[in-house]
Amino acid sequence: ISSISPFLLLPLADTRQLQLLHFCLFLGISLAALLGNGLIISAGACGQHLHSPMFFFLLSLALTDLGSSCTTVPKAMHNSLWGTRHISYTACAAQVFLIVFFLGTEDFLLTVMCYERYVSICKALHYGTLLGSRACAHMAAAAWASAFLTALLHTANTFSLPLCQGNALGQFFCDIPHILRLSCSDTYLREFGLLAFSTFPFLGCFVFMLFSYVQISRAVLRIPSEQGRHKAFSTCLPHLAVLSLFISTGTFAPLKPPSTSSPSLDVVVSVLFSVVPPALKPLIYSLRNQELKDALRKMMTVSFQKE
Repeated sequence: ISSISPFLLLPLADTRQLQLLHFCLFLGISLAALLGNGLIISAGACGQHLHSPMFFFLLSLALTDLGSSCTTVPKAMHNSLWGTRHISYTACAAQVFLIVFFLGTEDFLLTVMCYERYVSICKALHYGTLLGSRACAHMAAAAWASAFLTALLHTANTFSLPLCQGNALGQFFCDIPHILRLSCSDTYLREFGLLAFSTFPFLGCFVFMLFSYVQISRAVLRIPSEQGRHKAFSTCLPHLAVLSLFISTGTFAPLKPPSTSSPSLDVVVSVLFSVVPPALKPLIYSLRNQELKDALRKMMTVSFQKE
């Protein structure tokens, strides 16, 4: 399978320069994602006071972001550096599976984190009971297992179709809509089935998160002091920011009209969809969480003292 690039439409010298620029861009963003998520994982594993449900789910989310960025970025960097644009059929199938798996896990984890915020604000007296270590482990395991089954069904359903309408993808990684366009069979029913199968669980998560934040808003507004309302709402801001980033990038890519599709636009959408969010999320959480910043500062101080 080939992956086309807008660079192929340019002269050779300009193409090579843009390929190197493309490589440097992905290298910088991927290093930022690795550094940010790696620091969060290290801080959560080493900081004893961070062993709470919120940081447990944040650590799981950081692992998901690392996996998501490592699924697409290395191949894109390889293609840019060496000027190639090919991916094997098996590698494409593995990439589709991993993309759906990590994105599904992220959606389910964000839903669980929304539930954690709901319990923290609306049912604070029962926080320790409802979100014990065993309950948190079960919810995280359910998120990973549900995403695994979803990815397995999507991948098996997609790659059971014969591909005979060319072999060129419009972006640097494999995803389901582009694979379906390469099929020579009638894929309308298959696309509808995939869309329905994907929509129901993710729509259920969205409705649950919307309902939870309605209840959280009502509980926050009942707090008598303005300072208390501000403090309670500020604990939800990082999750709301990450949730907005996930929904905006996750819905624009598949819902983009085919009439507006172009190689350059596909690359931009692919970058926004798969590369930028894992690099931004650690920054969002660390800027709004004083405990996390203190843990990172302490960890770095201890590391420098040991050296």
